[in-house]
Amino acid sequence: MGIRRADGRVATRNYIGVLSSVNCSATAARAIADHFSRQTNPQALADYPNVDGVVALTHGTGCGMDTEGMGMQILERTLAGYATHANFAAVIVVGLGCEANQINAWLAHSSLREGETLQVFNIQDTGGTRKTVEKGISLVKQMLPAANRVKREPCSAAHITIGLQCGGSDGYSGISANPALGAAVDLLVAHGGTAILSETPEIYGAEHLLTRRAVKREVGEKLIERIRWWEQYTKANDGEMNNNPSPGNKAGGLTTILEKSLGAVAKGGTSNLQAVYEYAEPVKAHGFVYMDTPGYDPVSATGQVAGGANMICFTTGRGSAYGCAPSPSLKIATNTALWQRQEEDMDINCGEIIDGKASIQEMGERIFRLVLATASGEHSKSEQHGYGQNEFVPWQVGAVM
Repeated sequence: MGIRRADGRVATRNYIGVLSSVNCSATAARAIADHFSRQTNPQALADYPNVDGVVALTHGTGCGMDTEGMGMQILERTLAGYATHANFAAVIVVGLGCEANQINAWLAHSSLREGETLQVFNIQDTGGTRKTVEKGISLVKQMLPAANRVKREPCSAAHITIGLQCGGSDGYSGISANPALGAAVDLLVAHGGTAILSETPEIYGAEHLLTRRAVKREVGEKLIERIRWWEQYTKANDGEMNNNPSPGNKAGGLTTILEKSLGAVAKGGTSNLQAVYEYAEPVKAHGFVYMDTPGYDPVSATGQVAGGANMICFTTGRGSAYGCAPSPSLKIATNTALWQRQEEDMDINCGEIIDGKASIQEMGERIFRLVLATASGEHSKSEQHGYGQNEFVPWQVGAVM
């Protein structure tokens, strides 16, 4: 039961977004969204039951960077992906005015223009913080009636694009939750949908399992090229690709990046690898695809959502506290002890595989059905807790100047 947009895309949620071009405008952007919080101002959206909320997605960069460098290109792609995301009925972008990430330049580089569903303005032009917040609130109020005129209708699962994540992995990840999610991915792909595997430092050493599934040589070579880039990137920062497992990973039974990577790749199921994308690039292919991202979950998922993911599926063995906006996130426990300890944060328990109560295929179908229910409007655990606004973390690369 999706929300069909005028351009034919299908949304799983219906938000209005407030983006900041730079950290300097983050407080004003957050104040605009806070005015419409159902927790502190329940009457603000009382007349708009079909609007899931107004969310501010702010970040810590946007200035002190090369205006033509890789970092700026990534930020521009990320903001453009969110500004045009199907799960946003409308978006306003708030800037300061003097930042490196100039809004007008961003619009031009992203082939975007202002209109009823995209409004932009700067604090310096508006006359300060108070006037900026008032202007933002007024614009959102103008957008709400149109945003509320949506209805859910039966749609093909081909319109679902899942970003695959694993965080706080443990020794069970590669034998329960990750292969079960892979089984769900195979079902989604069979129905025409799309799944995005990412976290390049966490598939390191297992890339051969992906390249052999590439639909053509160029796809496999692009994945290897991204891995070579990461080797140089980490070396330039006095790091290495072979030292990825976190203290929590090791405490959970993972001792090397190879163990972690073999389990991480299992999230991608068994279907052909259709395409490889750079961070936050629009995902246009259907089926199983790869996006180059860091392993840090909020940064990785931000890139996937910018690319078009309208759902996140997130496996965890140690226990994750994560949610995403505007795309709902499902958290999948690898073991029953975690499920019992942190059930308020987990959406499904793949520990039943370890316990001998369910097969990988059975859990895969349960995950797939939960994906359909969530895409149809059923709230995930992280949505119930209000997660999502603080988890917008664009990948910051290059010198901070």
